Amino acid sequence: MRKIAVINQKGGSGKTTTVVNIGAFLAQKGKKVLLIDLDPQSHTTIHLGFEPPEIKNSVYEILIKKIPAKEVLLPTYEKNLFIAPANIELASAEIELVNEIGREIILRDALKKSKVDFDYILIDCPPSLGLLTLNALTTADEIFIPIQAEFFALEGLTKLMQTIDIVKNRLNRGIEITGIIITMYDARKNICRDVADKVKGHFKNKIFKTKIRENVRLAEAPGFGKTIKDFAPGSHGEEDYRRLAAEILRQEKSK
Repeated sequence: MRKIAVINQKGGSGKTTTVVNIGAFLAQKGKKVLLIDLDPQSHTTIHLGFEPPEIKNSVYEILIKKIPAKEVLLPTYEKNLFIAPANIELASAEIELVNEIGREIILRDALKKSKVDFDYILIDCPPSLGLLTLNALTTADEIFIPIQAEFFALEGLTKLMQTIDIVKNRLNRGIEITGIIITMYDARKNICRDVADKVKGHFKNKIFKTKIRENVRLAEAPGFGKTIKDFAPGSHGEEDYRRLAAEILRQEKSK
């Protein structure tokens, strides 16, 4: 089981879009996939057609009320694709957990206790480096970082890397960055090429060959509660995420 936290504390980097669409293509390839929505904005949940106010049990219930993780999981309209949804209650979880012993590993322990069994778990982290993100980093074995190809893309990455190092040293020695994803890419723009070169220079062989091109269809798909492969087959967004999922599958062979 590959457990992957998709993280970048900078908003607009394409975390949710990446989690949902990678998940859909992996599921299409026959992999059993769980998406965990750890963002109180609930964008992964909404992207797959769910209404957060109507959700009875969410990740909040796992973290705060300690209900079994399996009672929270919902099937999506995609075969083999499941979600642990979020709603607005998750926004108060960090405050409620502040005095909890072992608060950084509650999600990890809950998944172990419920014996959750998937080929892939993809965790959509909030755009912050708080307690919810720490729970993602102690649960995951791998980290994917989507980086938008724009001027401020690398801002804040130093703090993110420091946080990952602290978690690795103190809480989860096995965690590794295994994928950097360039998003919102336009090869015609000098800034996009410059950012991609800088990211490649820093992360070297961890960067995926597939870049996610700018594509309005990717932005439209959540409004229809669909993944890009169903909303706009043949679009650049669909082509790019299909290729990216294939790269992720190829990583299995090198492990």
